Amino acid sequence: MLFKVQSAANSGLEALGVDIEISVSNRGLPGFDIVGLPDKAVQESKERVRAAIGNSKIEFPQRKITVNLAPADIPKEGSLYDLPIAVGIMASVLQYEIPPNSLFLGELSLDGKLRHTKGAVLMALFAKEQGFQNVFVPAESANEAAIIQGVNVYGIKNLTEIAGLFLGKSFLRPVAYQKKEELTEDIEFDMAEVLGQETAKRAVEIAAAGGHNILMIGSPGSGKTMLARALPGILPRLNEEESLEVTKLYSIAGSMPPRGSLITTRPFRSPHHSVSQIGLIGGGQKPQPGEISLAHRGVLFLDEFNEFPRSVLEGLRQPVEDGALTISRSKERVTYPCRFMLVASANPCPCGYLNHPRKPCVCTPREIKKYRKRASGPILERIDLHVEVPEVDVEEFRGNQKSTSAAESSCSIRERMSEARKIQETRFAEESIYTNAEMKNAHIKKYAALSKEAEQMVLRAALQYQLSARSFMKMIKIARTIADLAFEQQIGKEHMLEALQYRPKIYELD
Repeated sequence: MLFKVQSAANSGLEALGVDIEISVSNRGLPGFDIVGLPDKAVQESKERVRAAIGNSKIEFPQRKITVNLAPADIPKEGSLYDLPIAVGIMASVLQYEIPPNSLFLGELSLDGKLRHTKGAVLMALFAKEQGFQNVFVPAESANEAAIIQGVNVYGIKNLTEIAGLFLGKSFLRPVAYQKKEELTEDIEFDMAEVLGQETAKRAVEIAAAGGHNILMIGSPGSGKTMLARALPGILPRLNEEESLEVTKLYSIAGSMPPRGSLITTRPFRSPHHSVSQIGLIGGGQKPQPGEISLAHRGVLFLDEFNEFPRSVLEGLRQPVEDGALTISRSKERVTYPCRFMLVASANPCPCGYLNHPRKPCVCTPREIKKYRKRASGPILERIDLHVEVPEVDVEEFRGNQKSTSAAESSCSIRERMSEARKIQETRFAEESIYTNAEMKNAHIKKYAALSKEAEQMVLRAALQYQLSARSFMKMIKIARTIADLAFEQQIGKEHMLEALQYRPKIYELD
């Protein structure tokens, strides 16, 4: 007897259909073989399926069982084929009909229960695109798959439940998507808690409004990390399309929690400086998304920027510029989006006290030069805003501590951010971009109109400060964001003046 069950294989953010053919033959010695380029996890499905069926009080057939995963020339990886294989084998014993136009996905426990399995969102999206009516997934992955409207998603708890459903002994309703109630976001710091640093706060606000990259340089304890940690509190929520992009990435990476919901808050990723290049950029034998992709449409915070290996930082060049990363291997080529906002913090020297008003620097010029060279010029030039975070004076600190209630809160700043982002969404409604930082040269000509005074100023600055073409365009993008925060249609002289003060000057070697 031959049974066919439909499933899918994930390749990056794409899904490919997989026909699982189960042949249960009376001829030959009893055995259980899986063919079709299965990896170790798929090969081990034999033991999980055998034990799960037996522990569900269903007799496992003592026959020659051959499972073919077609097309046979595409590698199959992971534990998601446990459920479709078990469904086919149980059909040979219980003699039920497998529902047509249905996809199956899920990992089995030895007791017959189904575990939360990654990739449910991609499976449901593939089912919708290919015209499948039903998707059967583990109950803990059902809410995640139900994000995609237009298909019937069934959450299965165990093999006994699905056998009873197909035999007509029980009834199961499709899962209705339930949006989880958004709890108070876990924000480490409120902007009102950051004492002093008004210039740096303003730079962070501009960066958040336009999605710009920012580098903060200052002595230890000046507030760089605190400013970065307060950033999630002022970022607007993801729109519907952005939410789906981020949810797909977290689903394929296996980072969605059981019974997960659509991600609506912007990601904030903060890898340690010991992270490997594959961990940050992505890759591996089976290409997986790295930290830059998990920060898509959110923030990638690199604390102690100059402590990261130079090779790791150099890997950021192309992703920062293009907003997407293609990972090529001999057998596979996948593309992951990575349109993130890079926030970096660094000390001015190895000891951290160069130009400190009270503490002397103990570094030699050679040590300072070597330390700064860990971040190359091309990487620094791809960072839009460079801002110095000076040491806060003790007297100012005491005065501000008594009047923190007068400082502007993150909620207040967030409202202004949301208005600025709405202006950009309206502006780029017919484009494939969302923020000013994503503008290409053609967009700048179309949407970043300069007043005559602003144009003359940026041209003079380009000559005086020897700005590259990339830096020249970045100054215009930043000025566009500043004008949006001021609700101005045209970029004026005052907007360009403010943008120019954030040019990459404070990290240049003397």
